[in-house]
Amino acid sequence: MNVGAFVCSCGGSCDIDLEATREGVDGVDVVASSELLCQSGLDGMAHVIEEYDIDQVIATATSDSCKRRIRAQTADSGLHPDATAFVDHREGAAWVHEPEAAQSKISRLIDAANVGLEHEAVSRTVSHEAGDHVAVVGDLEFARTIADDADVTLIAEGRDFAGEEIPESVTLQRGRVIGVDGSYAEFHLTVQAGVTDDCIDCMKCVEEGPEGAVTARPVDVAPVADGGWTDCCPTDAIEPGEVTMTVEADQVVHPGSDRATRGGRVGYYTVADAGTVAAVEHHLGGIEKPQFLDIDMEICAAGASSQEGCTECTDACPHDAVGRPTVDSVEFDPVACQNCGACTSACPTGAVQLREPSNERLAREVETLVADDGLDPVVAFVCSETAAERLREYGRRAGAGEDISYPPVLPVRVNCTDTVGEGHLLHALAAGAEGVAIVGCGDACLHSGPDPKAELVERVNRATRDLGLGERVTFLAPERDPSGFTESLTAFADGLDASPIPVGHEAEAFTTHAWVIESVRAIGEHVTPERDVIRGIESVGRVSVTEACNLTPTCSTLCPTDALRRTGEGELQFNHSECVNCGVCEDGCPETAIEVDGGLDLSLLPEANDGEAWTTVHEGEMLECVRCGKPFASKATTEKIQSEVGDLVEGIAPDGNHSIFEYCGDCRPRLLFGGDTR
Repeated sequence: MNVGAFVCSCGGSCDIDLEATREGVDGVDVVASSELLCQSGLDGMAHVIEEYDIDQVIATATSDSCKRRIRAQTADSGLHPDATAFVDHREGAAWVHEPEAAQSKISRLIDAANVGLEHEAVSRTVSHEAGDHVAVVGDLEFARTIADDADVTLIAEGRDFAGEEIPESVTLQRGRVIGVDGSYAEFHLTVQAGVTDDCIDCMKCVEEGPEGAVTARPVDVAPVADGGWTDCCPTDAIEPGEVTMTVEADQVVHPGSDRATRGGRVGYYTVADAGTVAAVEHHLGGIEKPQFLDIDMEICAAGASSQEGCTECTDACPHDAVGRPTVDSVEFDPVACQNCGACTSACPTGAVQLREPSNERLAREVETLVADDGLDPVVAFVCSETAAERLREYGRRAGAGEDISYPPVLPVRVNCTDTVGEGHLLHALAAGAEGVAIVGCGDACLHSGPDPKAELVERVNRATRDLGLGERVTFLAPERDPSGFTESLTAFADGLDASPIPVGHEAEAFTTHAWVIESVRAIGEHVTPERDVIRGIESVGRVSVTEACNLTPTCSTLCPTDALRRTGEGELQFNHSECVNCGVCEDGCPETAIEVDGGLDLSLLPEANDGEAWTTVHEGEMLECVRCGKPFASKATTEKIQSEVGDLVEGIAPDGNHSIFEYCGDCRPRLLFGGDTR
């Protein structure tokens, strides 16, 4: 594929040297420039595309009108509609940085965009059929708005709609919602009412009931209504607070309710506004959307044999898109997934990975960005939602004359800062970044809420301190007033020492666990760690075993990554490089002899032990079968079983020369049933 890059100075509003910017780009086939690319430069662009047989265009443009004109030109030149990508050279560079820094940054951004496109995932879609039934709780106006398109049930929620115009297509349901379960296309609302279906709307209760306790349309009685007057009902239908029913719906609009998940659920809305109207109508009949995740359950560490293991993905997901149908398994709902990446950054094994941008794409972009000697390489993972828009707004205000500037950090766009985990941060430092900023939405986050990465930043800074690098990571949330962000980012960048780690590292592993170990190894080649155990790392586990261990095979059988094994010599061995800190061995150990803690112990890695990955964590004694000589059980296990059930089986093999506990599972039946008394 031939790639052409086109650089613009936006009519001179960007104070950059176009020639120097072109020369800084080294990853594409041809670079051209224009002072007004989207207008007078279009003919030149067409000429370059034809002369160099360009298949992919990367252009510096931020204005929607400029992008439209450039796309139209590339389409006229025969390029695919998706074969034009854009780089922010203005609001995020030339308008907020000094010219020389802006030029270097723009060149790096073009190269990073090119590398990112090389690792762009092939588009896939998922779909889910649904009906048109929408349950609206208490909001008549919203029910009216969507009534022409949807099959609406309006749940009264204690309100009296007497005298109101309700469309004939809207079903009015008495009662108050006390619970909502299920998911898109399969919601179940539990509704509590004070009147049974025997009600004939005779209005006697409305006439005789206490003021405010009875509604006329629909007829219903409040749960706390005094029941002394209820004999007025000719059908005995009044049962305050005692009537429950279930309403099924494909979507639910429940204004003011708890979202039940941090980031909301597909088809469940807690605000009744124009945006919700559009979303409801869009989801009528079903959904077709991009497939956001790649899933490989074969390497999932969720558990085994009814024993719970890793819960990272279910704990992390803010959208109720990951569930546990059984205690030892997880299940992903691709329709409910909102592409935030929380589960993928938390998953240590790589069982679930974000398709776009993938970890490999992010790694290659970081490695490309930090390669320029002209900039202090501070990488910023920037959320594509509110945070990105705030930074664009800072740039627009700077372009309009406000004094707004900040250090030329190197931005890597992510769907949400939930995408960023310890693997991303440590890899950036291993690649040569002096520091890493996570730039998120703060209180405005649509997924995880305020300051969602505070714990991650604290953990990774603990790890970098242990590695001898000092603190190198921060979390920042741009607010409407830019001063707090610019001052904090400047203080962070100015406070960083030059990194002792040269640029040039290229990642080979992209699952969190393997990525972290690989990155720490790369860092360790250039620093002297302050301690053997690097704290703060949660995707790698350390195992300790007490003398209570009886060498039962439970832990080695349950371990999803084969990080534990029992030898024939009575040893329990541990492979630190394979442990993902899921804890299933600790929870499943019948003797409660195992404890698992996070942290990477450098002294347990193969390179610290002459290439040997296995270390002995417990030494016991194995019994050998008295008949065949095969080691079959630990002495401690055998003694424990014999103490518990020995009396029950005493004398079961009177002709045997030894206790039945001294025979292996193959030879014991021969002793009991085959007459072999050896």
